[in-house]
Amino acid sequence: MKDAALKPALALGPAPRAGVLLPFPLPGPYDYKLPSGMEVSRGLLVTAPLGPRESLGVVWGEAEGAVGDNRLRLAVPLEGEPVLPADLCDFVDWVADYTLTPKGLVLAMALRSRQALMAESPRTAYALGPALPAKLTLPRRRIADLMKDGLVRSAASIAEEANVGAGVVRGLIAAGALVPVAMPEFAPVPRPDADFARAVLSLDQEAAARSLKAQIASRRFAVSLLDGVTGSGKTETYFEAVAEALRQNRQVLILLPEIALTVQFLDRFSERFGVRPAEWHSDLSQRERRRIWRAVLRGEARVVVGARSALFLPFAELGLVVVDEEHEQAYKQEEGPIYHARDMAVVRARLAKCPVVLASATPSLESYVNATGGRYAHLKLPRRHNNATMPEVRLVDLTRERGEPGTFLSPPLRDALARTLGAGEQAMLFLNRRGYAPLTLCEACGHKMTCPHCAAWLVEHRYRSRLICHHCGFDTAVPAHCPQCATPSSLIACGPGVERVAEEFALAFPTARVAIASSDTLQGPDETQAAIRAMNKRETDVLIGTQIVAKGHHFPQLTLVGVVDADLGGSDGDLRARERTFQLLHQVSGRAGRADKPGLVLIQTRNPKDAVMQALVMSDRDAFYAQERLMRERAQAPPFGRLAAIILSGVQGDAVREAGRLLARSAPAARGVKVWGPTPAFYALLRGQTRERLLVQAERSVDIQAYLRTWLGRVHLANAVRLSLDIDPVSFF
Repeated sequence: MKDAALKPALALGPAPRAGVLLPFPLPGPYDYKLPSGMEVSRGLLVTAPLGPRESLGVVWGEAEGAVGDNRLRLAVPLEGEPVLPADLCDFVDWVADYTLTPKGLVLAMALRSRQALMAESPRTAYALGPALPAKLTLPRRRIADLMKDGLVRSAASIAEEANVGAGVVRGLIAAGALVPVAMPEFAPVPRPDADFARAVLSLDQEAAARSLKAQIASRRFAVSLLDGVTGSGKTETYFEAVAEALRQNRQVLILLPEIALTVQFLDRFSERFGVRPAEWHSDLSQRERRRIWRAVLRGEARVVVGARSALFLPFAELGLVVVDEEHEQAYKQEEGPIYHARDMAVVRARLAKCPVVLASATPSLESYVNATGGRYAHLKLPRRHNNATMPEVRLVDLTRERGEPGTFLSPPLRDALARTLGAGEQAMLFLNRRGYAPLTLCEACGHKMTCPHCAAWLVEHRYRSRLICHHCGFDTAVPAHCPQCATPSSLIACGPGVERVAEEFALAFPTARVAIASSDTLQGPDETQAAIRAMNKRETDVLIGTQIVAKGHHFPQLTLVGVVDADLGGSDGDLRARERTFQLLHQVSGRAGRADKPGLVLIQTRNPKDAVMQALVMSDRDAFYAQERLMRERAQAPPFGRLAAIILSGVQGDAVREAGRLLARSAPAARGVKVWGPTPAFYALLRGQTRERLLVQAERSVDIQAYLRTWLGRVHLANAVRLSLDIDPVSFF
């Protein structure tokens, strides 16, 4: 990631005007008049008129124009004059400049809503009053019987639990039979106890924890790669750093790539610190999000565990940032402001002058190069905790070990499943493909069922009897006739998804208890938590899942992992395809044998001599990374060069393609810069939009943002064409 000059926080003296940044796609602040004589500082939250409406805004600096006061509109500070932390304002500036995103759009990620700064509206519940009406109808009697337990309930809850209409509840309230009870605001966010229950650490963990605690005590910026094999206790190690930050009365941000990973993590955090941390992710209600945002600004929320957007929370005393599973592609925001949360976490920590920990068993090549080159501290945990052994990894060559036609579990994998189940142990089957089959085609004419809005096949979901596009959400029933040739009953499923693997497994092992884990079958954190706990309680014998089960989970009785198709994703046509394949398969392999029983991993592949497969069998990650590093260095690809993608999209395909040609013709010549394209994107049609891509490749020393500003500032595209910029792309779809 390219360094950039960091702007110091700007303190403003008495001034009647200021530049106010608004949370809209605006390139910079607008000038406003301020109440006369008041002290104003950068970050002050104000209400500012914009056209006919009032908007929440932030004082960003001094007014830049020379417009008279009579032409400026008045921006009024919010009650209590709350101020965003200076380092958050600087962070918004940095992200906007680096990603070439309008500053107002980045600010919108930091300002959730004006309501977050207002007192919560009072909540009213009801209890059973001292006297009931002499005569009660049957619905009223049900309410009376319900409320005899002495609990207070909201009016809506009373109606739902008693199975009556809202009017019946209102009638009893009016009659005084139900009396109002004022409910307190949300309970305060509990404070974690740094010394609640410290874990017993290994010598390797202790050494890494000491290094991290020393960084926190110094209150200086530092980056550490916590590089430990699966099951080595990385979480317990950085928990010691969290504890030290709490002792220093600092706040902590822990980023996780997916909500699914929070389930076991929250339990482990509670066991260590006595309470659950504050959570921040998309499944929270708006009321909960406002509450957490306010608690972070006030310093009440001491530890926040969240998804990538938690980077933009207004931490008042940030003392530590942790990025768990730092290699995960889910940290890349692909829509709206496009940014990589891992890289931006490093920037946020630098601006807050605090340490940042990047944790992974399979680090990104960028982080690995920084650590081995001395730019980051490299903290290694080479052994599993409690002397557990790494699983044995074997390859199953599908060109030789073929099962019956139409089956996807090879004879060696079936035999291993039989032995595991016979021993009373658990197994996991991994296939990174949702649904029943990725392709449905007509065996009479060869017609493929494709999405009308995307250049993608429709995926059959047999449990729902639907064909679904995983990109735009389009779904339709499986037709009885081929849409092309009208042949009846000619559509066949090609290839396996997790549903088809589960069907085959159930036929082979009808008495085994099996569960499917994918984003289709587990709706939200609660269902994910239930599936994980069922595995831990040994209520499930075999878990069949996608990448949702590949990392972060600890199942002590899981001794066998079977990878159904290891060749998926190995040739996606982008520079990180091999790296991602290795990381995913290494992570899922690491679920086996994490306790006292040895683990076995069987990887089904048609390319057993591939470097990824050989690295997995030999457990030689570093040799694989060395090979990848050499390839990237020769190609001047990240981290040894820089990339930026330009994505053009629009409903009018001809206009999009012409825009691509216009951009290519107008690209400035510059030393150390190459422009590739335009070319149709991998998904040339997505959600009804035609898509073209150009790729800018530059030497490491090139200011790629300045190049893009110069280039794109000269070009005027048709209004029907949308242009998106992706600095440091991680996918090429």
